[in-house]
Amino acid sequence: MKKTLLLFLFLLFIAVSAQQITVSPAVFQVNESITITASFTSPTCNEMGANPAKVYMHSGIGTEANPWASAKGNWGADDNVGLMTNNGNGTWSITITPSTYFGLTITQQEEATKMGLVFRNANGSQTLKLAPSCSDFFIKVGAFQATLTSPVENSNTIVTSGGSLNITATNTNGVASYSLKSNGVVIDANTSSTSYVFNHTNITGNQSYELSIAQGGTTVVKKFTAVVNPGTVLAAMPTGLVDGINYNTTDVTKATLVLDAPLKDFVYVAGSFNNWAPTSSYAMMKDPASGKFWLELTGLVSGVNNTYQYWVVANSPIANSPSLVKTADPYSTLVLSPFDDPGIPSTSYPNMPIYPAGQEREVTVLKTGQTPYPWQVTNFVKPEKEKLVVYEVLVRDFDASRSYQSLIDKIDYFKNLKINAIELMPVMEFEGNESWGYNTSFHMALDKFYGTSDKLKEFIDLCHQNGIAVILDVALNHAFGRNPMVRMWMNDPDNDGWGSPSAENPYFNTVAKHSYSVGEDFNHQQARTQNYVKRVIKQWIEEYKIDGFRWDLTKGFTQNCTAGDESCTNSLQQDRVDVLKTYADYSWSIDPTHYTIFEHLGSDAEEQLWANYKINESPSKGIMMWGKMTNEYNQLSMGYTTDNNIYRMNSSSRGFTKNRLMGYAESHDEERLMYKNIKYGNSDNAAHDVKNLNIALSRMSAIGAVSLLVPGPKMIWHFGELGWDSSIFTCNNGTVNDESGTIPGDCKLDTKQQPQWTGNWLGNSSRSKIYNDWAKMITMKIVEPIFSGTATLSNTNSLFPNIKITNGALQVTQLKDVLVLANFDVTTQSVATGFPYAGVWYNLMDNTPIVVANVNAPISIPAGEFRIYGNQQALLAIENFEKPSRITLYPNPVSDYFTLNTQVSRVEIYSLTGQFVKSFSGSGKITYEFSVSELNTGLYIVKAIDENNKIQVMKFLKK
Repeated sequence: MKKTLLLFLFLLFIAVSAQQITVSPAVFQVNESITITASFTSPTCNEMGANPAKVYMHSGIGTEANPWASAKGNWGADDNVGLMTNNGNGTWSITITPSTYFGLTITQQEEATKMGLVFRNANGSQTLKLAPSCSDFFIKVGAFQATLTSPVENSNTIVTSGGSLNITATNTNGVASYSLKSNGVVIDANTSSTSYVFNHTNITGNQSYELSIAQGGTTVVKKFTAVVNPGTVLAAMPTGLVDGINYNTTDVTKATLVLDAPLKDFVYVAGSFNNWAPTSSYAMMKDPASGKFWLELTGLVSGVNNTYQYWVVANSPIANSPSLVKTADPYSTLVLSPFDDPGIPSTSYPNMPIYPAGQEREVTVLKTGQTPYPWQVTNFVKPEKEKLVVYEVLVRDFDASRSYQSLIDKIDYFKNLKINAIELMPVMEFEGNESWGYNTSFHMALDKFYGTSDKLKEFIDLCHQNGIAVILDVALNHAFGRNPMVRMWMNDPDNDGWGSPSAENPYFNTVAKHSYSVGEDFNHQQARTQNYVKRVIKQWIEEYKIDGFRWDLTKGFTQNCTAGDESCTNSLQQDRVDVLKTYADYSWSIDPTHYTIFEHLGSDAEEQLWANYKINESPSKGIMMWGKMTNEYNQLSMGYTTDNNIYRMNSSSRGFTKNRLMGYAESHDEERLMYKNIKYGNSDNAAHDVKNLNIALSRMSAIGAVSLLVPGPKMIWHFGELGWDSSIFTCNNGTVNDESGTIPGDCKLDTKQQPQWTGNWLGNSSRSKIYNDWAKMITMKIVEPIFSGTATLSNTNSLFPNIKITNGALQVTQLKDVLVLANFDVTTQSVATGFPYAGVWYNLMDNTPIVVANVNAPISIPAGEFRIYGNQQALLAIENFEKPSRITLYPNPVSDYFTLNTQVSRVEIYSLTGQFVKSFSGSGKITYEFSVSELNTGLYIVKAIDENNKIQVMKFLKK
């Protein structure tokens, strides 16, 4: 009997794995040694090829319900954990004893019935998975196994009201005990056999089944459901409703849900309000005019979090598509995730709603009677487009706390840099927590990893109080697999609840229509997609008072190209032009001064159509275009004569009528200038070796002069102003896999450290000089009218950029002409000038005068330095840097207390990392002693607020 059992299981295993993997012995106990062999001879679901350099087994063990309960392996790490041995014939093997390999407790060993396997290369960029579905491999553990033969495990059977469901199962290794529950109630029990048959009759309500099969100390649970077709009721939907949640403005006990689900036959709403077991009263009605499903919920309690999903059913789905999909609302504004929420710290998101036990995948949160956020600024006037200096931020990597609170705590850092806009990389609900955010799954929902909705609003409100606009990066070219509009119409051949868009999907292409395929590709010619995008725009402008959007990957908004055709993708596509203009128009219909920024990086002909679009309207429109100039500026910073022409930093060089080019030397997508300075910089002159850290840092102020001051919006990638010198390809373990490595781009998305705070970079004179110099330049750009003018840049490669800026609308008694010079050579040079006219000129960094007799006389500039000359002093620019401090702190260093030279209304103390430490409510008198005796030794930041609500920031050293 045992030999027959072994042969049966082995043949079953071979059929399932299609000989991609084998296990010896085929049947094994959890504490027995086994050898797992993977074959790479077939290309199906194999990204590593027939002869991979290294193979790692990423594995897990657990129950039938969760085979990955105890996982082994560090994805993307070449650390020998799970490293396999090359057999030399296209196969790789590893020998383990599961109980010791996974470090299982006695209880875990008793419960272990299934293992999950995936095979990867060293950095995790390539995998071998199970053909043909390309899903994970699974293997049985133990001699006792159970199989649900009908219906299929985890399946959803659609039945008519009053119908029946036949349930059959078998087990190995002798007699087992069977027990069947439906909706948590045992309906058949104590059947002891090697097989099971039960016919559940007269089914009038939805059933959630659990068949428990026990033998000895092991129990296997098989789950499946039966969903009753309620017979859809046609009923006219009330007017004024939109897709998603519609809160009743007069009755907080009610809310109406609307779902647009073409080609679906019926929909249930399951949620906390019906114990996740919807009856026919929670079957959505169908509006005969629009075809949309809708349902009014009643009996809700104001201020209470409710959670729900839609059960979306097609009676006769197309091949490989599920009949039932359980999904959150596509228009969710807050979702809970069983995958991501456990990794969200309570310090970032206190009192987070609890994910409902027993459910799967994301659920939507619904709460009536919500209190609106009390905005302090309701009439924010945005900085003009020509004067924008945008600071691009990835919240995750800005501070170790990785939260909106971190940004709030460091508002003075932004203010002192003088930037007037902050652009947040995507904060919409994305998959995972450690992400850049471009793998968006719910575009209208705020991702919870960085904090609450109110905390983001607090940050935006604070920015507006300080004259800083807030721009969001939005990834609407695509969505990822958790997106409900992907899942409702998907190919899911392995029935695991995930898949790619099917041919009948009304939102997504089955294959990308451009050469930059990311996630699942939206079809922007579909009316439903356009409606969804407009709802996303409306949500963030109206709910969060967002001042602008940076549209990611706008090249992907066409239907005219194919995945491999870069020439088509990069050329002018009229459908793309038209639909993006439509989105811009919609933004402007809500907010006429809304910023619209496209990351297109395409042909001038197409970008001109957007940059010049409605440019002469009042207020002036025109779409701002991202202008990547990283290579050119990096060649200058490294000190090389080739490919350093910065001519195209100027809007006019691209045919834009007005200054609409948001040019930048660094962005999140490009390598850090300082990293390449140190690694590849010009070292011809030992006295000015660019590979030397401090010398490389000394050249970055000049980069700011020849980039930030060019008229038009400009952008800084966070910590460029402090000379960030770590590669963007730095891995979590500190190693670097940069563009010179064997696998370009690896680790680019990895979380980065924050040495600028822990290492007190602002206290480093070489780094703080960049920060302070750029702050002066940004102040000039924002406050001086000259920088709304036009620029002339020589169209040639040169280590000596020459930028002439003028504003013909100004008088000669004003600052109307500026000349920017720089020397990016590694030796002192006499740099050609070309002053517009002779006379007294001023170095605008300190307002010192020079007399220009010969307008073409060269000026000696040391290596890596710059000069900014103006025909008048930049009074407004200098004032912010030259005025004396109003408040002083003494003694410093501090032993037990310090005093201030004036009365103040409030004093706050922070650590260097921005964490709040202590506060005092006013001094009462000048001699007041602020006690800090309990503080640890170290450097602290003091924020003093005087009676006029003016703030001054100081530092003290605690001895």
